[in-house]
Amino acid sequence: MPDELEFEKPILELENRIAEIRAAEGEAASRDAIGKLEERLRRLQQKVYGSLTAWQRAQLARHPKRPHALDLFRLLLTDFVELHGDRVFGDDMAIVGGLAGFEGEPVVVVGHQKGRDTRENIARNFGMPHPEGYRKALRLMQLAEKFGKPVITFIDTPGAYPGLGAEERGQAEAIARNLREMAGLRTPIISVVTGEGGSGGALAIGVANRVLMLEHAIYSVISPEGCAAILWGDASKAPEAAQLMRTTAADLQRLGIIDGVVPEPVGGAHRNWEEAAGNLRTALREHLRQLRPRSPDELVQDRYEKFRRIGVFDEPA
Repeated sequence: MPDELEFEKPILELENRIAEIRAAEGEAASRDAIGKLEERLRRLQQKVYGSLTAWQRAQLARHPKRPHALDLFRLLLTDFVELHGDRVFGDDMAIVGGLAGFEGEPVVVVGHQKGRDTRENIARNFGMPHPEGYRKALRLMQLAEKFGKPVITFIDTPGAYPGLGAEERGQAEAIARNLREMAGLRTPIISVVTGEGGSGGALAIGVANRVLMLEHAIYSVISPEGCAAILWGDASKAPEAAQLMRTTAADLQRLGIIDGVVPEPVGGAHRNWEEAAGNLRTALREHLRQLRPRSPDELVQDRYEKFRRIGVFDEPA
């Protein structure tokens, strides 16, 4: 995926023009001229980012410079200690997690991890976990339950890996076990969809008391390309599919699937990691504050009722 998205090109061209004038003229650059260009840029950003389609949001959710789990761990947490392996088969680098501090409180964190370049993406399987990744995630979450610590998960995956080896080692069973066990964990769980939330591969670390999404993240049972290929036999119709699928944070909040939308910097989280992490910190702090006083029984019941409400509708008389 290119760093420059087609719909962003007018914005990037104007940003480059401003940068070139500053570089060429230095202190002598006309403040008035620069100011006019910056005002034009601000209006253009409002126009473009204020009317994004579902497909354009999907492109932002997949942006190669978007912060991944380890980036957010660094910006949000202190004293992070990564733990490895599922104690059965091996360590899956597409899932990262461990012990950390969040604003002075011990927590357990788990997240999907994509790579930044070809070599790292191959090592991390493009953020698509094998069953040992989900078993590692469950091991860490059960550790959190044992010691009464909150769990925070960071979801960003195209989906669980569907390869032969993954199926031979029980991919479906690993995902199903996570769904069942997370539903009954007697500790607070908050999940955040930070990029792509792809099907069961996302839900396997997403059965939480609170499910949040970054503003331009997406969450769906299948990718827009996959949906278009099934419906129309043409993956190039992904933009139309994305609009029909209701994959965006705003759509899913209206449908009651998620509990909150975390604002992103203008243009997306990839443009300012620190600001994106700051907004997420505020949301996590508030939801942890709400969950902290609840008893283990109340947390389990809250989680059960949350997911039972999804999909409920009233039939017209």
